[in-house]
Amino acid sequence: MRLAASGVGSFPGEDAAAFEEALRVVLGELPDLPHLPELPGRGALADMTGRALAVVAELGADLQPAGWRLTGSAPGLDQRRARSLLAQDLDALEEQTQGYDGRLKVQVAGPWTLAATVERPKGDRVLADHGARRELAQALAEGVRDHVADLRRRVPGATLVVQVDEPALPRVLAGKVPTASGFHRHRSVDDSEASPALEWVMSAVRQSGATPMVHCCAPDVPIPLLTGAGAQGVSVDLSVLGPASYDGLAEVLESDRTLMLGIVPSADPATWPDERTLTERVQRLLDMLGLDPADPEGAGELVVTPSCGLAGASVGWARRACVLSARVARNLGSG
Repeated sequence: MRLAASGVGSFPGEDAAAFEEALRVVLGELPDLPHLPELPGRGALADMTGRALAVVAELGADLQPAGWRLTGSAPGLDQRRARSLLAQDLDALEEQTQGYDGRLKVQVAGPWTLAATVERPKGDRVLADHGARRELAQALAEGVRDHVADLRRRVPGATLVVQVDEPALPRVLAGKVPTASGFHRHRSVDDSEASPALEWVMSAVRQSGATPMVHCCAPDVPIPLLTGAGAQGVSVDLSVLGPASYDGLAEVLESDRTLMLGIVPSADPATWPDERTLTERVQRLLDMLGLDPADPEGAGELVVTPSCGLAGASVGWARRACVLSARVARNLGSG
């Protein structure tokens, strides 16, 4: 089994200096699979939805009191500002990765999480409109192609991984996303309806020469849906994952895909865990699944990560979480 460590995405901080420091931490402490940090503390322009709308192609959006709303084909002022902020982050990434040769992960919100968080021009979520959600998913797929091309130009030696963040997907499937009034719920979406939008984005990632993965920090991650739509890796939060999903974890590794296992607390714990305790927890899970991380013939890749994004952590814990992730991966390989 191949072993590595990485992060989910977000970091604490509210300005350019904090972003550059987060980038230094990621590149220094997670050399096997560093990622582009996200700092949602900078506001709606830099949160998960704002960052994805900065990537979306040929579809305009702007900020309203209730959040992001589609506006048509022309980008709104806030969307242009989100794109400018993303470009600044990529400038910093380009500067700090001169001569870099290795894997590099970036993150973007997935089509169903966007559909559940972005409003239509006339109000209510995109999720309520079949045509609008199809248009948004296709615009996201096209934007991802452009985003990957830009990253290739900036970091030519990188082998790119695109993590599609879908925290809202289980609620979409279960019909648990509230309408604008809050009194009702949007109709549930079954797997056959959900799959095409995911497939468009995964296909765009693959056709751009990058590897698609999906992160979902819910107890009921729909692993078969994600891998069936083309995800070559799945990122989960072990602290909330239900036992019903454990068979899916084994299937990910046995099918030579990547399992990103969130094991390190993403917020400052009352008592900082040690690497031995965390290593033993992963080992117990793998024993339960019948997998040996030290087996060089074992299929798949296990990537140790924090349980979710680190935006709510202190700067000190964010760094420590990265260090612990790397040490746990190393310990598993030597055990």
